[in-house]
Amino acid sequence: MAYVLTFIPIFVAVDVLGILPIFFSLVESLEFSERKRVISQSVVTASAVGLGFMFLGKAVFLIIGLLVADFKIAGGLVLLVLSLMDLLSPEKKRREPTSSMGVVPLGTPLIVGPAVLTTIIMLIDIYGIIPTITSFIVNMLIVWFVFVNSDYIIRILGNAGSKAISKVASLILASIGVMMVRKGITDILKLQ
Repeated sequence: MAYVLTFIPIFVAVDVLGILPIFFSLVESLEFSERKRVISQSVVTASAVGLGFMFLGKAVFLIIGLLVADFKIAGGLVLLVLSLMDLLSPEKKRREPTSSMGVVPLGTPLIVGPAVLTTIIMLIDIYGIIPTITSFIVNMLIVWFVFVNSDYIIRILGNAGSKAISKVASLILASIGVMMVRKGITDILKLQ
């Protein structure tokens, strides 16, 4: 059960179907071999950032004197703001392809950004490192699969379908943000 409970929040935070149109707009003019390189670059970058944060995040907190509860509240507020911005924002502008787009903006912050990092810390605290790592890796494999098959998925969903899924994911992300703030406040109150 812990694996399901860690998989779903990471899946929602990554929002692979929501970032798919951005990915597609960046790579549609690239040759197949260049597209494969960008996909590999983006998934490796996202995986390295996420896994690195899993192992170093709490150590950084100790060094600067933060509690996990502080991060839950701050992260929950960030998730709430990011999801509200996505829910209320107009169309995202199209970006031009670059040689490092697999690293930035795709690997980070689009695949693994503040929402994913905040969710990871919360999940490790609640369910432990093994279910969280497993769920994160499965999500990175899903991102790879979706990006590799982006032509077909965009044709099936269409732009409107992809946008609708992204908006629902943003609403769920807002709810997760509120939950994290609530859990952070509860944790702080338990310390008193």
